[in-house]
Amino acid sequence: MRVKTALVTVPVLRLATACTSDDSGRPAERTDPPARTDTSTGTGKSGDATVPLSSPQLERAALATGDLPGFQVSAGKSALAPSGQPAADKRQCQPLADAMGDKPSPQAARTVNRGLGSLKTLGLAVSASLSSYSEADAGKLMDSLRSAVTACGAGFKASLEGRSGAYREVEASAFTARGADETVSWTTVGTSDGAVAPIHLVVVRKGATVARFMALDLARRTPPQVPQEVADKQLAKVAQVLAG
Repeated sequence: MRVKTALVTVPVLRLATACTSDDSGRPAERTDPPARTDTSTGTGKSGDATVPLSSPQLERAALATGDLPGFQVSAGKSALAPSGQPAADKRQCQPLADAMGDKPSPQAARTVNRGLGSLKTLGLAVSASLSSYSEADAGKLMDSLRSAVTACGAGFKASLEGRSGAYREVEASAFTARGADETVSWTTVGTSDGAVAPIHLVVVRKGATVARFMALDLARRTPPQVPQEVADKQLAKVAQVLAG
């Protein structure tokens, strides 16, 4: 893959570097600081999905190597990946730009990120994150994403750390995540300097917990799709942590 293609857009860079490995083929080491121990009182109680998960709970619920046969899982992200929340050129499209940032939206209290590389489908890369919200903010996030997908079909532009990309053909897509309270799924095509990258995004809510997935085909063979087993496994792990 040409470097130009890897830098086409913010999510492409994030995904292309999230699933790297060292020379031994082991998952890449974390490049971000380890999560701090959470000392707040907002921790998920056994079976209560409406209470935000603490940082340690999010780490336990996040996907890990061995959870999904056929996928390599890495924690954190590469130091080459940009950090922060992309800025959209259209206010109504900001929720879609935020969804491609370090966290699904600025209201997330805590977020952990994972990168998944498929060992079966060459080139398929998936970025997964798990975030704690208040249940009200989690609900507002889903509403804002649905509205943005409807309003931004004609596309928008987004920039982060001096890098920019254009997103066209924003379209809602069908996706059912088992165990989710609600799901928003859409596809878009990122372009920059002539390079093109179709992207599939899925955001799901379970009470006060939000899981976000982005998928692209680095080999550019077929339109990317977030694997059903990835989303289902993530929601299943959240349920396990909630159950204590």
